Amino acid sequence: MKLLFDFLPIILFFGMFKYAEGQPDWAAATATDWLGFMVSGGVVGAKEAPVLLATVVVILATAAQIAWLMARRRKVDKMLWVSLALVTVLGGATIWFHSETFIKWKPSVLYWVMGAAFWVSHVIFKKNLLQTLMGAQIELPGPVWQRLNFAWIAFFGLMGLLNIYVAYTYSTATWVNFKLFGGLGLMLVFMVAQGVYLSRHLKNEEQS
Repeated sequence: MKLLFDFLPIILFFGMFKYAEGQPDWAAATATDWLGFMVSGGVVGAKEAPVLLATVVVILATAAQIAWLMARRRKVDKMLWVSLALVTVLGGATIWFHSETFIKWKPSVLYWVMGAAFWVSHVIFKKNLLQTLMGAQIELPGPVWQRLNFAWIAFFGLMGLLNIYVAYTYSTATWVNFKLFGGLGLMLVFMVAQGVYLSRHLKNEEQS
């Protein structure tokens, strides 16, 4: 459920982009009504309208996530605040400059920020961030926590690079598909692989 909540803005971004892509006249008219005041000439074309509308939706969805958590007096993860800041700044630049390049960089920057958080915590503060987050639920030897921590750093780094590769190699529509299905799919594969590794280790611990 939490994974679905985390990916909700991406799902809504995908949904709006696909709908607007299939309704170019509606998309152009709606984007002009919403965003015309920010656009030279006051008119948004059908070609750029889908990504601009989807960007507005993802900004609002991310802000709504935080507002919902705060209204329920639940903790807002720092990375969600970072995500809101990135999507607002880069999404705002996408709208203002009429260029999807800025919003395409958002996933990569977020992946790299998360990877950097794991790396800085380990190298500078001598703390294993993954162990801090999960240590209350599972007990593992220090070397295992260290390997898992480096695995997440590598995963975030590679995901950021892969996002940039897809963004600059393929069409915006293909990138949108990858952003949802590729990002979510690879995350699930990585987590399953991590679960298999942990289950093997825990089994060995029980037998020892």
